[in-house]
Amino acid sequence: MTTDVLIEVKDLKKEFGRQKALNGVNVHIKKADVMVVIGPSGSGKSTFLRCLNLLETPTSGTILFEGTDITDPRVDINEHRRKMGMVFQQFNLFPHMTVLKNMTLAPMKLLNKSKAEAEDKAMSLLERVGLRDRADAYPSQLSGGQKQRIAIVRALCMDPNVMLFDEPTSALDPEMVGEVLEVMKSLADSGMTMVVVSHEMGFAREVATRVVFMDEGCIVEEGSPEDIFTAPKSDRLKSFLNKIL
Repeated sequence: MTTDVLIEVKDLKKEFGRQKALNGVNVHIKKADVMVVIGPSGSGKSTFLRCLNLLETPTSGTILFEGTDITDPRVDINEHRRKMGMVFQQFNLFPHMTVLKNMTLAPMKLLNKSKAEAEDKAMSLLERVGLRDRADAYPSQLSGGQKQRIAIVRALCMDPNVMLFDEPTSALDPEMVGEVLEVMKSLADSGMTMVVVSHEMGFAREVATRVVFMDEGCIVEEGSPEDIFTAPKSDRLKSFLNKIL
């Protein structure tokens, strides 16, 4: 495996009873890649993303993360998850904790950072997303866009090697989508490796290094944004783009 490949997925399958959610997915993700996964609802996009850090256990296949097969039951998955930031549709912030506490809890507990060190990092990340003044606020006092920006920087507090985004803007009011996408763009510009499941085609066009189109649990087509959006090859992708663009 070449050293610049961070994640390599081989023949990944996931079944829920008789339903084949993933049907032999093969893909590799290089360092600093921004891979945006698009496709219709029920195509397996979120299941694929959740398999990458074993929130869903694959039925078969292998996932190599930094050269280690994390599907091997002998591997300590928690050790590897620490290097994978995950941002969900719902913000998953602890409602009884301030923004700062939400952000410093995991680094102090899992990375053994001192309170001062964790708070220092958290405050500089809040500054980066324009929310330094909300450090002592509680989640109920924030807008949806602010909560999602906090969820992103909370994941960054763990110094991950890759960030996974599962439709991070789908639960937001339209006017709040832009502020979250701006944070994601700046992350991409800084060289963060990202895998993003999204319906935001503008973001895919502008920020992705590679776009993957999934349907019925398979990767139907993948390529640069230019390839996918202006010269789609498969009829299935053409028909999908015709409906949404």
